[in-house]
Order: sequence, then structure tokens, then C-alpha cells
Amino acid sequence: MVKGKQYWLLKTEPGEWSWEDQAANGGVTKWDGVKNKQAQKHHKSMKVGDLCFFYHSGATARRVVGVVSVVKEWYAAEGGDKNSEVVVDVKAVGEMRRRVDLKDMKQDGELKGFVMFRQPRLSVLPVPEKVWEKICELGNGFEGTALILATIKRFQECRFFVL
Repeated sequence: MVKGKQYWLLKTEPGEWSWEDQAANGGVTKWDGVKNKQAQKHHKSMKVGDLCFFYHSGATARRVVGVVSVVKEWYAAEGGDKNSEVVVDVKAVGEMRRRVDLKDMKQDGELKGFVMFRQPRLSVLPVPEKVWEKICELGNGFEGTALILATIKRFQECRFFVL
């Protein structure tokens, strides 16, 4: 993975905003509705290019279904200020090749201690790189993985010329 990149998990009720809604919206949307102060703090820590699991929460569908990337860092929600609700813009990267259910994550010993299991009501969570890699493995990766890896490789090849 890329040094300095952060990974996140964004929860949404499929009846409110589903992966299908995300894809049908041209893939880009503002991620809003985050009221919890700790979740807002995580929102403010997101940087352009960070990757986020798109997680369906709720009674019937608790699973990672896709990956989005941050395309615009936090800003105040419409009609708000920097101390009120914050928003980030995200873009669909790709759907998981196999959706990863919460029960499968909880049964995997390598994911023991993942913050989502300790703070299940938090809607925006940091994901450690090792946890990100394991969830990607459980889901057989995601559509768009090859594009991201090619972009990283190009960046690594070109970075010496930028200095």
C-alpha cells in the first residue's frame, strides 16, 4: 500500500444511501449526516486519495460492499460552519468482488480488536493497513484494484523527477 495513505470505513444504511445509489450518482457524492463528534474528527482527518470501505449497516445487511476514495477534504455542511456538521466528497472506486459480512470479519482472528467491533455505532472509522489488506483479501479485492495499483506504480516511478 502507499505510505502516508489512510484507510477508513464509512457506514450507511442501504435504505438511506446504498452502493447502487453511489454508482448511479456518477460515483461521486458528498458524505454527510455525520453527527457524532468522534466520527466528525475522523472525517476531518481524511485526505484526498484516502480509500474507504463502503459499508452497509442495518438489520439485514452488515457488510463491506465497495470502496470509495476521498476526492475533496472536509468542509462545513451547507448552512453550517467549521464547528458544525462536516462533509467530505467521495467517489466510487469499485465494488467488492465478494461482499464481506460482519460475521465473517468477526470470525477472522487477524481482525480481532478492530475498532468497529468495539465501537459498533461509530459511522466513520479508521482502518489500520493490515486490517484493510485482510478485508480486501476476504473480499477477493475490488473492481478497480488494478487501476489503483497502476497509479501507485506510476507515482513511484515519477516521484524522483518531481523532487
